[in-house]
Amino acid sequence: MTPILIILVCAAWAAATCLRAYRMARFYQIEEYMGRRFLRWLWTNRARWYPQRFFLVIFVGCIVQFFTSEGGVLLPGLLGLVIAGVTAIPPDEGEVKKKFNATARARRLLGASFAWTLAFMVVAGVLTSAVAARFEDGAFVALTLLGAFGFMLAPVWLILGNLTMTPLEAWMRRRFIARARRALAETHPVVIGITGSYGKTTTKNYLAHLLNSRYRAYATPKSYNTMMGVCIAINNDLANDRSIEYFIAEMGAYIPGEIRRIADLTHPTISIVVEVGPQHLERFGSVENVAIAKYEIISALPPDGTGVFNIDNPYIREMFGRGYPATRIGISKLLSPEEGKAQGVRLVATDISESLAGLRFMLHDTQQGESVEIMTPLVGQHNVTNILLAAAVALHERIPLRDIARRAASLKPAESRLVSQTTAQGITIINDAYSANPVGVLSSLAVLAMHQTGRRLLITPGIVELGELMESENHKLGIAAAGSATDVILVGEIQTRPIKAGLLEAGFPESRIQVVEALGEAVAWYQGNLTAGDCVLFLNDLPDTYNR
Repeated sequence: MTPILIILVCAAWAAATCLRAYRMARFYQIEEYMGRRFLRWLWTNRARWYPQRFFLVIFVGCIVQFFTSEGGVLLPGLLGLVIAGVTAIPPDEGEVKKKFNATARARRLLGASFAWTLAFMVVAGVLTSAVAARFEDGAFVALTLLGAFGFMLAPVWLILGNLTMTPLEAWMRRRFIARARRALAETHPVVIGITGSYGKTTTKNYLAHLLNSRYRAYATPKSYNTMMGVCIAINNDLANDRSIEYFIAEMGAYIPGEIRRIADLTHPTISIVVEVGPQHLERFGSVENVAIAKYEIISALPPDGTGVFNIDNPYIREMFGRGYPATRIGISKLLSPEEGKAQGVRLVATDISESLAGLRFMLHDTQQGESVEIMTPLVGQHNVTNILLAAAVALHERIPLRDIARRAASLKPAESRLVSQTTAQGITIINDAYSANPVGVLSSLAVLAMHQTGRRLLITPGIVELGELMESENHKLGIAAAGSATDVILVGEIQTRPIKAGLLEAGFPESRIQVVEALGEAVAWYQGNLTAGDCVLFLNDLPDTYNR
């Protein structure tokens, strides 16, 4: 092979490798730029790190070169270009739910990764030239193997690119956080922190709605609950509006100490703990560790701050009993007003009823001895807890119960959380696809069961990130679904096996169960088979990293 051909083939392999790195960057982004999580995702499916046609193409190319070794100097180069080109043809990714977001950080990651790729291919070209000088016939094999090796290492180039950019990213992160800190100091709103294994976003939205009846309240948008997400909300919105009196910050945690760092930035004077449960157990290891992480939002309060606790949750009830801070507001939908008052619980919900028109219950202030009826178009009995928590803060901020009741009548569900709509064909769609947890799924299935005019279809991939509890909780989901649905479509064969086992154990007809590989197949089925009066519940939707 001539030097020009070596350069061209190296360039072809570099282009193929960069294309593969680009396609994998979407998954790196989904895994929050965490190399360990990305590698775990990569390793769980051989097709992700071992392209299916990869070695077949290499093998065939080498065989062709062996039998055409007398074809001159041009043929090996052309053959090398063909091999690199065919290898680079991307496989069918199937259904793509979340496309690659070319943020500034993502572009920097790709730039560094491409630099590593080019550096490797320069070394490969130099080594091939050395081989060609001594063994001309071996140049093709050497360059093919080196190019293929570099192509296989595309995930490694991404990780190295991320590591290369880490100092710069850390510097930019510190600047961004400092800017948010200055903005908070200048605007000086009352900061309300909200955390929980689930229910954070919903409670945040309800609280903002109640406070905005009298004050100017701003909540972090959507599910922005990481340090950078909170900073984006502060720098993009809060910093430009000096009229905001309350800043409601949702605080999530994937590692211990994350909530503490967000609280150190925002300095909440009111903190809410919604739920503690088996969510993200693959990261925390146990529910006890989750509870420790969630308590960081309470320990960050000043002594004169206010903590709001859902004492129906045993882990949060233990937090409530620690006695910090001095001002603690407990809420419950399980206690009577008398029991609540005896236990120091201020807000209690009783006489809870639910219909397709919404929720209705009595809200009791055990401290003041007042009661009011709450009627809201929201469905899902777990929402009673979310309303109680929001009402507790509103009441603490001097909004009367009667005003809370009036405002509750216009509450709306958060995006993709038990949102109902009816299509032009008369089919009711219940969208509860944002996330799923062992508590919320029961409420969602109860809502599905209330639709009695036709078929009730459940479409779900199950619940994930439950660690060792994933199989048992999905088995329970299957048993519960058997009493609510008339038809079930399970998305993804592997993780839904426990759901199918639970359905069958509960006596659900196997002929009414379908297993598909992609959500699009389930959508196509319901569109072709359901009719007016039927209902379909979309329960959870997993990210692309769970696709086979």
